[in-house]
Amino acid sequence: MKYKIIRDHSYGYLRVDPLPTQEEVEQYYKEEFYSSSYEGFNDSALETKLEEVTFFESQYEDIFSVCETYFKEMNGRSMFEIGFGFGQALEYFHTKQLQVSGLEPAPEGVKYAQDKGFDVFCSGVENFDCVGSKRFDIVLLLNVLEHLREPAKTLITIKEKLLKNNGLLIIDVPNEFNDFQCVANEAYSLDEWWVVPPNHINYFTVKSLEQLLDKCGYKVFYKKASFPMELFLLMGDVYVKDGKLGKSCHNKRQNFEQLMKKHGKKEKLDKLYETLAELELGRQIIMYAYPSN
Repeated sequence: MKYKIIRDHSYGYLRVDPLPTQEEVEQYYKEEFYSSSYEGFNDSALETKLEEVTFFESQYEDIFSVCETYFKEMNGRSMFEIGFGFGQALEYFHTKQLQVSGLEPAPEGVKYAQDKGFDVFCSGVENFDCVGSKRFDIVLLLNVLEHLREPAKTLITIKEKLLKNNGLLIIDVPNEFNDFQCVANEAYSLDEWWVVPPNHINYFTVKSLEQLLDKCGYKVFYKKASFPMELFLLMGDVYVKDGKLGKSCHNKRQNFEQLMKKHGKKEKLDKLYETLAELELGRQIIMYAYPSN
């Protein structure tokens, strides 16, 4: 099917039109999403999660640090992850004495997490009926919102059914149509490689994600971007459709971050990524928000 990119008339973010059917989305997740054969760096595949433990745990450490700033006391806090994949985030936050749970549509992911001893649910990522009346201090949506047919509806339902009144919603999404990306696309005729329906349905910027959260009844507590991977493209390392080169660029990024932290420059690194968010640059956007009404 041919898709075009339009601006959502109600919330202002970019999305594909027409929307894929629910059946198309479910079929994609069933057959492809967690496959290790995905072209490039598929950070949802189990093989990648296990191979890149240091990379992902560094991200989880950053999340925990922001949560500590927000809540002050973290011991015993409850966390619920929507679309937990194979539960690596749940494992990490469990070691931090958080009470963790979540839901996941892929049965293999649910079984993997259950075998680790976690109380989790097999359910679509837009249906929270399985959870019952329990509310959580923290709700995670890591690389999920871009896949949803109705992201605003999901955000409102999270506020109404999952998140405590003083709870924290954490969203991590790709930062699409950013300036580095668009320049590389034009320079190398890359055919907007990031537009990949029915995988990614929605395409967010810092501004449009913040606007969406505001309209859904949230106030942003903190935001930052991640390393701008498209810089490699602008320096001549055209990793699009080149998995080997993409992995090499990813390793360089990881080495940069590890060295900055090892040598006591984490605060400067955080400031860099906060500034990139203000400029709407960076590969990912991570936003922390709490209910405002």
